[in-house]
Amino acid sequence: MNSKLSVVISPAFTSFVGRGPCDPGKLPPEAVIMGFGDIGEPAVMMLAPADLGEGAKDHLIVFAISESECQRLFGLLPKDGGRWYLPANLRGLGRAVVAVEGGGAVPEMLRVARSMELLCQLFAALQANDMVEVGGVTTLSEQDITRIAAAHQMVNERWQEKLTVGNVARRCGLSKAKLTYGFRELYQCTVPEAVSERRLEHAKRLLAQSDLPISSIGYRCGYMSNASFTRAFARRFGMAPTEMRRLETTA
Repeated sequence: MNSKLSVVISPAFTSFVGRGPCDPGKLPPEAVIMGFGDIGEPAVMMLAPADLGEGAKDHLIVFAISESECQRLFGLLPKDGGRWYLPANLRGLGRAVVAVEGGGAVPEMLRVARSMELLCQLFAALQANDMVEVGGVTTLSEQDITRIAAAHQMVNERWQEKLTVGNVARRCGLSKAKLTYGFRELYQCTVPEAVSERRLEHAKRLLAQSDLPISSIGYRCGYMSNASFTRAFARRFGMAPTEMRRLETTA
């Protein structure tokens, strides 16, 4: 059986792409190894060096990055034996890595760039606790967890829209009760709280990075009145938007 294509990105990071086993000679020292299944499956899992033969052949992507580089770049190490549901955007990035065809400098550059983007986005999701663990303590079925994770991703990507529990539930194939229960169990919040958090975090960035009027920032972030924006912002950050902006400009 042919081995996966080895994409040596640095002495500390190698991406293995395609079917077949991985070349153990391309592993960085003390490697953290992650397999992405066939990308259509919604899970990424930790692998051991012993898994790089038969155990890796059906993973279309395998990442190997040294422990020291994980700590230097991301400040964390994924837990041994961890397995997480992969958000839709990360599955899309994985498919983009696999989709690169041919040899030569340009395809190689694309594989390197897309592998680095997938790695960074994966660790960002781990840091933000956006990765739902497979087999964690939950009363939900795996199918429900996958759908609730998709709903959470929808909130992250489409918070500017008028999202309600009902329309999010319909789009993700869940009842409103199941979505509400699942959000509380997996993310310790409600759908409206998650939407509000994304809107207010974006508002905070706009206050610091733009000179837009505060009323315009509130409107851009989904608030229909300056009063409702100010109340929500003060509840979340402990101060009014005007005070936050004043502190940012004098810092």
